[in-house]
Order: sequence, then structure tokens, then C-alpha cells
Amino acid sequence: MAGKNFYDVTQWSVGNPYEDIGAVINSIIADIKSRQTDMNVNEGGKPGAVIYIPPGDYHLVSQVVIDISYLKIMGFGHGFISSSIRFNTSESEWSNWHELWPGGSRILVEISAADADEYAGAAFYIKRDGNPRISSVEFADFCIDGLHFLEDGSGKANPENSYINGKTGIYVACSGDSFRITGMGLVYLEHGITVYNADALAIHDNFIAECGNCIELRGAGQASKITDNLIGAGYKGYSIYAQNFGGLLITANNIFPRGASSIHFDGVVRSMITNNRLHAFYPGMVVFQDNCSENLVSSNHFYRANEPWSPMQAHNNGLDDQYGIVYIRGNNNSVIGNHFSEIIDTSHIMPPGAAPVIIRIVSGQGNYISNNHIVATSENSEAPAMTPDSCFFAQVEAMLTAKNSEAIAVITVLIETEALRNTILDSGSEEQVVMDTTVNVFRATPTL
Repeated sequence: MAGKNFYDVTQWSVGNPYEDIGAVINSIIADIKSRQTDMNVNEGGKPGAVIYIPPGDYHLVSQVVIDISYLKIMGFGHGFISSSIRFNTSESEWSNWHELWPGGSRILVEISAADADEYAGAAFYIKRDGNPRISSVEFADFCIDGLHFLEDGSGKANPENSYINGKTGIYVACSGDSFRITGMGLVYLEHGITVYNADALAIHDNFIAECGNCIELRGAGQASKITDNLIGAGYKGYSIYAQNFGGLLITANNIFPRGASSIHFDGVVRSMITNNRLHAFYPGMVVFQDNCSENLVSSNHFYRANEPWSPMQAHNNGLDDQYGIVYIRGNNNSVIGNHFSEIIDTSHIMPPGAAPVIIRIVSGQGNYISNNHIVATSENSEAPAMTPDSCFFAQVEAMLTAKNSEAIAVITVLIETEALRNTILDSGSEEQVVMDTTVNVFRATPTL
């Protein structure tokens, strides 16, 4: 028996969820608030509710506004499918496809948010003032689809590759505690998840890709985790961004192209980036800005490659190869035991003839770089024959080209003059590390 605090959007008496699920959910939230008014009944009082979205397509015209705790909105399938592949394939081929659009429990975001405040384009907008903070709002197992991107004035041939539409999947504007976002699919949104002032936030086991930005933790926050997700932003934005955060755990994610950065920290301290697989087509995969300090980057696999899929080869993040795969401004950070694969065609290195930089410390002191393994080779032209116009096969083919490639010259660690008293151990030979050894400690990786 579901009980009075379980709501099915298709069974609710107000509105039509297929035409505007936002209006239906807002009506349900109003009903919860009208029934749950007593704050203290037998040491309880406001249990919240579950709102269930069965599999199907639901248009969202009205923004959902959440201002109650203990609310779970759940579906029955994240429904992700690549919209980028569809929009970069001739429409004449679509009639032969098995399906065209994302599925599962799918919300189609049709809010118009051009030139509006950043929260105005959010499908789900969470905000409540006063005490206590809003807590335990959960999203699980449904798809939020932004549908289309728009022309951005760049003159590029396909506006569906712009990553611009003013739409956000989930936007948390206030301090919140113990939010959970699990099993979700988010696609073709300019901002997938934006959370301000998070405490004990869990973003786990989601598929967030083909969004301008995937996960943004803004304002400030603490003690949160981003784990076990499949993530990939567009070339203009972040796959993961965190601002003024302490105690953030980023672990076991598979972060794939084409984000301008895979992980970008701004003023983040005492946090961890561990056991992730990161794949990018541009430099600046992990960026520490604004005095990031005492963070651990360990046991990750970094794979930097060229863009193999022709529709996206005109785009990049604007950084050259001397920027570094890992870029650090900050103090007492540890980069230990990572594997770096820099596998690029030398003709694509920018500026031409330069040695790409793997780890670059721009400023700060006390940073500890140790036991990192760097493989730097050219791309192998003798690759398995696969379908050249397929995004999937183009990327798989590029990743499988491990034989007969040639080593290329790289700078494994570059320490700028503003960085002092850093320690670099076993992360490059004497020829590969550029630093002032009178103000930094260096032990070279032995070579034959």
C-alpha cells in the first residue's frame, strides 16, 4: 500500500502531466504543505513525500519550485541516449533508427529562459529561507532533456553543437543539507546540476553528458561527494566545477570528453580527486585556481587525445598544450601515483613545435608531486578499420591505437618562478622536468 504521502503524477487530479508536469508537481507540493502543517507530533510531524514519474514523455512548461524537506522525486529509468550523435547525423538516416529521443521517465524542458536570471531556466528550482536549512531533497532515476541547443553567434554550421540554451536541470539556490541525486540522466542542458552552498551532498551513479556544464558546486560547501558517475560536458564548460569547497570527494567517475575542463577547483581545500578515469581532447583537464590547498590527486588515469569525430573537430577550449594537463595555483597539494597518457598527433600540438606540459605549477609552495607515470606518444595511424563517420567507433578506434606509436618530447613537470619550495619526485627525467632546483626539491626518474 503506497500511503497518502506517495503521489503518482499520472493519477493526480490537477493538471495534465503529459502537457505540463511542472504544474502537476507544484500542485502536489502544495497539497503536501497543506496536509503536513504540524511540526511536532509524537516527535515527528512533517515526513515529506515521494512523487513518482512512470516511464513516459512529460513536457515541462512551468518551473517546479521546491521549498519543503524530505521530498523525493523518482522515476523508473534515466533514459539517456546521445542527442549529439542524432543532431550530427543526416535526418535522412533517422527513419532507419530504432529510437530517436531519450526515454525512460523523461521530462522535456520547454522553459524559455533567454536573457533571464540564471535560475529562471531551471526545470527544478530549490529555494527556502530561514531555519533549519532545507534537507533531504532527492532526485532519482529519471531523465531531464533540454531538447535543443541554440545559435550562439559563432557562425558554426550546426547550432545544436553550441551547448547554449539557458536551461538547467536541477538548480539549488539556497543552503541545503543531505541532498541526493542518483540514477539520473541529464542531456542537452546548458547546466545539468547547479548547487549553491551544499552540505553533505551526494551526486552518485548518474549519466550527465552533452550538457554545456555538468556539475557545478557554487558559493561554498563541505563534506560532499561526486562518485560513480558517467560525465561529459561540452567544450565551453565544466564536467565538474567546485568553488570554495572543503572536504569534497570525487571518486570512481568516468569523465569523458569534451569538457573545457574535466575537474575545475576554485578555492577548494582539503579535498580528494582519486581513482577516476579522465579523458579529454584539450589541455586543462584538472585545474586548481585561486589558492587551492591541501588537496590530494591520486590514482587517476588521465588520457589526453585529439578529437577524432569530424563534426566536433572545429571546436576546442582555447588552451594550448603548454597550459598543462594538470594546472595548479595553490599550496601543499599532493599529486601522487597517477598515470598520464598524452597520445596526440604532433601536427596538432599548439603552439607548433612546442613540448606539451603534463603537470604545471604556476604559483604556490609545498606542493608534492611524486611517482607519476607519464606516457607521451604520437597517435598511431595503423588502427583497426572501423566506421569512420561513427562517433562511437571514431573514439574507440583512437583509444585502441597503442601499437607502433612513437615517443614525443614533453615537459612532465613545469614549475614557474612564482612557485617555491615544492617537491618533485620520480615524475620525469632530468630532461623532462623544468624547474629551479635551488628553491624546489627534485629527484629524477631513473632512465637507461
